[in-house]
Amino acid sequence: MFVSEAFAQTALPTGGGSDILISVLPFVAVFAIMYFLIIRPQRTTMKKRQEMLSNIRRGDTVVTGGGIVAKVTKVLDNGELEVQISEQVRVRLVQAMVAEVRVKGEPAAANTK
Repeated sequence: MFVSEAFAQTALPTGGGSDILISVLPFVAVFAIMYFLIIRPQRTTMKKRQEMLSNIRRGDTVVTGGGIVAKVTKVLDNGELEVQISEQVRVRLVQAMVAEVRVKGEPAAANTK
């Protein structure tokens, strides 16, 4: 009584396989673009940073996340470093807070303005 004829009709089988492929293709394309533009470069950057942190040795000069330049005096086992800020000042620093490792004897770039 209230059901129209359009709801009573059954769908005719048409080539549904190609319709699914066409509807999924944009999602696959977006994922591929995101992988090559975002995920892959971020993984390589994280790998380089982890390698940098694992290669910190005694005597290296490091720059912390806060901008403090210090010399590494001891590498501790629990992911910490003991660094020397000045002649009499030594502090413990979490390795993850190291922003940059300068090689022994590497001069800092001088601003000549």
